[in-house]
Amino acid sequence: MNEKSKRHEQGMATRRAVLGDAHVDRAEAAKTAFDAPFQELITEAAWGHVWSRDTITRRERSMMTLALLAGLGNFEELALHTRATANTGATRDDILEVMLHVAIYAGVPRANHAIKVVKHVLDEMDKEKGK
Repeated sequence: MNEKSKRHEQGMATRRAVLGDAHVDRAEAAKTAFDAPFQELITEAAWGHVWSRDTITRRERSMMTLALLAGLGNFEELALHTRATANTGATRDDILEVMLHVAIYAGVPRANHAIKVVKHVLDEMDKEKGK
């Protein structure tokens, strides 16, 4: 197996562990010839190179990812990664701390909208659990 294939295999395993099989299966099913190179890139680079490193925990990576996504205004991805906290170990208290940092370092309007997105996702997650 070549290095690219090993990296892709590791990336796919990490991607599934963090985002869940259902999300990855949907993304894979929706993949076309047009976006297949992009899907390969994120699987190998984001998930295989970065998320698969063991220098910090998935909880810590999750928290950094939430902060960056909120701070940059990438709210759709923020929702996805908020849902992923169920698999990374980041708690609701962790998420709140992240949003407080976003407010100070990226701005209150970004944090305000991010909190709205996070609250919606957490409410959905609670309903799915039957709370």
